[in-house]
Amino acid sequence: MDPICIIGGGLAGCEAAWQAANLGVPAALYEMRPARTTPAHTTDWLAELVCSNSLKSASPTSAPGILKEELRLWDSVVMSAAEAARIPAGQALAVDRERFAQAVTEAVEGHPLITVHRKEVDALPSEGPAVVATGPLTSEAMSEALAELMGSEFLYFYDAISPIVDGESIDYEVAYFASRYGKGGAKDYLNCPLTDAEYDVFYDALVSGETYALHAFEEPLFFEGCLPIEEMASRGRDTLRYGPMKPVGLVHDGRTPHAVVQLRREDAPGSAYNLVGFQTKLKWPEQARIFRLIPGLGDAEFLRYGMVHRNTYINAPAVLGPGLAFRRRPDLFCAGQLTGVEGYLESAATGLVSGLNAVHLYHGLPPVVFPPETAFGAILGYLSRAAPETFQPMNINFGLFPPLSKRVRPKEAARAAVAARAEAAAKAFRNRCLTAFQKQSTML
Repeated sequence: MDPICIIGGGLAGCEAAWQAANLGVPAALYEMRPARTTPAHTTDWLAELVCSNSLKSASPTSAPGILKEELRLWDSVVMSAAEAARIPAGQALAVDRERFAQAVTEAVEGHPLITVHRKEVDALPSEGPAVVATGPLTSEAMSEALAELMGSEFLYFYDAISPIVDGESIDYEVAYFASRYGKGGAKDYLNCPLTDAEYDVFYDALVSGETYALHAFEEPLFFEGCLPIEEMASRGRDTLRYGPMKPVGLVHDGRTPHAVVQLRREDAPGSAYNLVGFQTKLKWPEQARIFRLIPGLGDAEFLRYGMVHRNTYINAPAVLGPGLAFRRRPDLFCAGQLTGVEGYLESAATGLVSGLNAVHLYHGLPPVVFPPETAFGAILGYLSRAAPETFQPMNINFGLFPPLSKRVRPKEAARAAVAARAEAAAKAFRNRCLTAFQKQSTML
C-alpha cells in the first residue's frame, strides 16, 4: 500500500497525516527543517508556532470555539496537543509553544502508519493522492511549481510577529495582572498602563521610528488582521487606543488608564511574555528604544524582536474545489495557510479535510463536503465561493455561517443557537461519513 504524500510539517500537514493514518492509510510526511530553515522558525519541531501562542477564544459559543469543538470531534492531533500544552489566558486557548510542538511531533512520529522524512520537496508529486501544506513560508522552488500549476492566480501578502520580553526584566511595581472585565484567571495577562502624556510620547516615537524597507519590487499587502503596530498607528493618534492598546475593562487602582499594553505569557511559569498586538517591522534597535518607553518595560530584555516576513497564499476560489483539491489536478489537495485561511486552527481544519479527502480518493470514494452549518463547512465555503477578485485571508467568524431560519435576539442567544446547530450538524455528518467509509472499506 503506497503512502499518501504530504508536503509540509506544520499544523495542517501534521493533521492531514494524522487523519489519513487513523483511517488506516499510510502517510509519508515531508518537512524540510532542519535541512533547510525559514526566516521565522527557530526549532526543528513539527507544528512550530511562529507567531502568537494564542489559538483564540475557547468559548463554545464563539466562532473559534465552535471550530475547536469540531476538531475535537474528529480526534484532531492539533487540538489534543493544544489542550495538553494549555497555559492561562483568560477566555482564550493559549499554549506553551514548545510543549505544544513537542506534543504534536511525538504523536505524529510515534504513529505506526506515519513516516516523517526530513528533506525538502521542491516539486509537486507526479501523481496523487497528495497534499501540499507547505505553509505561508513556502520555498521559492515549491512556489514556482505551484505557480506553474495555477497560472496567474498565485498571490502573496506580508505578515508580522510581535516581540517577546524576558519576564524577569519587567517592572512588576508598574505592570499589573488583570484580565479584561475580570474574565479568566487573575494572572492571565500582565498590563502596562499609560497616562495620556506617556501615550503621547510613545505614539510620537512609534510613528517616527525607522522601519525595515521592503524590496522595491514587493508590494506591502499586509493582512488586515495582523497589521504592524506602526501601520495601525499611522491611521490616527487614537487608533491604538481602540485596538491593541484598548484600556476598557482593565481598571487599575480604581480607574481606567488612558491606554494599556497587554502582555501574554509564552510559557506556564511566565518566564517570557509576548506584547499582544505589537507585530512590527521596526528595526530591532528601534524596537528596544521605543518599546522601553512603555511603563514597566523600561529595562525590558528582548528574547525575540518583532519582524515581518513574506507569507504566501493562493487565490483559493479561483483554483480549489470545495474539497480542497486543485481544479487542474483533482488528485492534489491543498491545506493550511497556503489555502488562504488565517489562524492556527483554521489551518489544522483544512489539513484535516485534505487528509480525509486524500483517503477517500485513495479508495475511489467521492470527496467529503462538510455541511455549511458547521465551522468546517463555513470556512471551506468561503475558500470555494468567495469572489476571486477581492479574496484575502480569513479567520473563522460568524459572518461565514448561514443565517438562522428565524431571527434570534439578543446576540448572545443567536450565537448560542448557531453553535448548537453547528454541533448537531457536525455530529450527524461525522457519523454518516464514518459509516459510509467503513461500509465501503469492507467491500474493497
